[in-house]
Amino acid sequence: MIETAIRPTRDRSRALRARPWLGAASLAASAVALGMALVWAPPDAVQGDVQRVMYVHVPSAWLAYLAFVVVFLASAAWLWTKAPWTDALAVASAEIGVLFTGLALVLGSIWAKPTWGVWWTWEPRLITTAAMFVMYVGYLLTRGLSTDFERRATRAAVLGIVFVVDVPIVHLSVLWMNSLHQLPTVLRAGGGPAMDDRMLLTLVVSVVAGTLVYAWLLLERTALELARQARILEARR
Repeated sequence: MIETAIRPTRDRSRALRARPWLGAASLAASAVALGMALVWAPPDAVQGDVQRVMYVHVPSAWLAYLAFVVVFLASAAWLWTKAPWTDALAVASAEIGVLFTGLALVLGSIWAKPTWGVWWTWEPRLITTAAMFVMYVGYLLTRGLSTDFERRATRAAVLGIVFVVDVPIVHLSVLWMNSLHQLPTVLRAGGGPAMDDRMLLTLVVSVVAGTLVYAWLLLERTALELARQARILEARR
């Protein structure tokens, strides 16, 4: 069963062949987003230029959410189908999610120092995000506890399904608890945009560019994991 599932289907082969095009698109979109963030978007009226950190911080937080939801979906798919490509997708997305979660925490600290006066404070969004980072680092470490492919994939899948509960907790923590962190909204109470139109468009472009980067990294890392699985299978023959 494992040998059959490792062989890429036609659809997955097409997806993997799209990697160079997706990489080029993500690079171009990132260059546009960077130019808009540094030059085109105006500085914030209150925070000044430090607000520009938002154009990377917010996409990083979004990609952390997206990556861990993909881990959840791929983990559920593994338990349902036992297809090794679903496990490859899960570990690839988890690694990328840890990267972007760490980046969101670092960039948040860079923004917090001039804004709040401290690099770190024990407020709900920061604590729950740090907990999410530790959870998925643990998820990756757990995968190294067994050399049996199916046992390792199943244990990781269970964790991938359980840990996703922290994603909505992180996002809604600013609403559930007293928090210094900005509320998750782009609209004023009256219905108008809460930021300058150029700032809002720059943020949207940055999120799109980040999502393209995530998709490209996901395909690249999944391809590497499938190749590793194939080598292990060959070595066992």
